Amino acid sequence: MTTATIHAPTTEAELSEIIIAASGRISVRGGATRHVPRSGTPLTTRNLTGVQLYEPGALTLVARAGTPIDEIDALLAKHNQRLPFEPMDHRPLLGTTGQPTIGGVIGLNHCGPRRLQTGAARDLLLGVRMVDGIGHIIKNGGRVMKNVTGYDLARLNCGARATLGIVTEISLKVLPMPEAVATLALDVTDPERAVRGMAVALSSPYEITGSAWDGDRVLLRIEGFEDSVSYRAERLMKLLPGAAKIAEDPWQEIRDCSRFQGMDTDVWRVSLRPSQGGLAAKNLRDQGIAVQLDWGGALLWASAPAGTDLRALMGNGYGHATLLRGKAGSGIPELEPQAAAVAGLTARLRDSFDPRGLFRRS
Repeated sequence: MTTATIHAPTTEAELSEIIIAASGRISVRGGATRHVPRSGTPLTTRNLTGVQLYEPGALTLVARAGTPIDEIDALLAKHNQRLPFEPMDHRPLLGTTGQPTIGGVIGLNHCGPRRLQTGAARDLLLGVRMVDGIGHIIKNGGRVMKNVTGYDLARLNCGARATLGIVTEISLKVLPMPEAVATLALDVTDPERAVRGMAVALSSPYEITGSAWDGDRVLLRIEGFEDSVSYRAERLMKLLPGAAKIAEDPWQEIRDCSRFQGMDTDVWRVSLRPSQGGLAAKNLRDQGIAVQLDWGGALLWASAPAGTDLRALMGNGYGHATLLRGKAGSGIPELEPQAAAVAGLTARLRDSFDPRGLFRRS
């Protein structure tokens, strides 16, 4: 029995040589925490690791793609800073092992509850280095917040799931940690009422950095200087009668969708308009599907019986649904099918960066 070759380059030049010499598809993986096996020769970025540059005063960090998130978090914490976009850790939900990497975060355009204030990973991305499907080493963007370099290929690769090339180095903006954090909870079991409550909070001047509904409670997070947090919390409790401060910190569980951990179900992640979130959650729950909401109602998580086609249940115009955890062989696409015009544009982009189809998903 022979073991399949696993490429683990340590430099961009070595990676370029591997791609130039490739005669078939390449299956790219980072920390293997969310890896969906594809056909092709495995290639891992685990040896492309290390923080290359960190300037706390300039709020910028440059790291190679295989650098573990834990390593970056620890370094930033020493300077009272953090990754603003709060990337999800898929391991508890998917039952995987390994270490989440910054390359995987960028490849999937990760973001957690704080997206409604700071944006997604794409919004904090300053630049990348990558190797395309021809073997060219490409640099786009820069290592500072002010740079003008033409086409924004860095953000184009953010969320592309390594289908345009393999990102080797990432430049990011980081932000300071807050002095104080407070979470308010309001008992609400009706998702439409929950969305209305979250809308009231988000339309207020009190700078909410987390707005979620866990099925039983609306949760609101406030961050900043201690006096400001205290003042804003008091004002919100008057704005939303029944809301009260809680001692627990539920935001990692919201971020990682821990509620659905260990269940023998499919898990769906649906992006939609906040105004649709409450009704969509109610309709699914009425059909026996467990749901929770984040981003003020703009992100819906659903735990459905294995093989359920959630897109069909939700009907037209629901948004963008991703099957995050599902049974192999169900025939349900993991990613939202693209409209014809978008699919054509995507195909032309991929043909430009990867004319030999080394990184195609299927």
